[in-house]
Amino acid sequence: MRGKKNTGSKKVTLGLLIVYLAVLTWIILFKMELDIEALRKINLRSMNLIPFAGSVIVNGKVELSEIILNIAVFIPFGIYLSMLGQNISFLGKVLPIFAVSLLYETLQYCFAIGASDITDLLGNTLGGVIGIGLFAVCSKILGERTVRILNILASVGTVVTVAFLALLIVANM
Repeated sequence: MRGKKNTGSKKVTLGLLIVYLAVLTWIILFKMELDIEALRKINLRSMNLIPFAGSVIVNGKVELSEIILNIAVFIPFGIYLSMLGQNISFLGKVLPIFAVSLLYETLQYCFAIGASDITDLLGNTLGGVIGIGLFAVCSKILGERTVRILNILASVGTVVTVAFLALLIVANM
């Protein structure tokens, strides 16, 4: 019976991960646009390979809000990967986070739809690592109930996020 329950939890987690990645892709690559023509007009292709320089400097100061948002938006990725692969090594969880972030940065550059920045890559990866750490802490506190409780919290968060994004779409029509 426990195996069936575990399989059900994994399916819920995988579904939540897919929704999360879809929303993340829409935000990062599609800039929350529904009109592909609007993306063509962006035509922004730049690359910054110096950490904490370039696009995060505003009026001579590092703009922390962008860095914090990049960290925050990738925390769920680390949590989801930890929920799905509890027996996978730390590095085995960090590498996909780094790879997905690198993919987003590369696609932004290739399609000229955003600035590719090493600071974003570092912040996104750090966010994923924080998510892995949060899952480890939750596992110590909650034990074998961790995945079930996190799935419930993630489901509520996903519904709220999707509803908020839908509200933004409707408000901007």
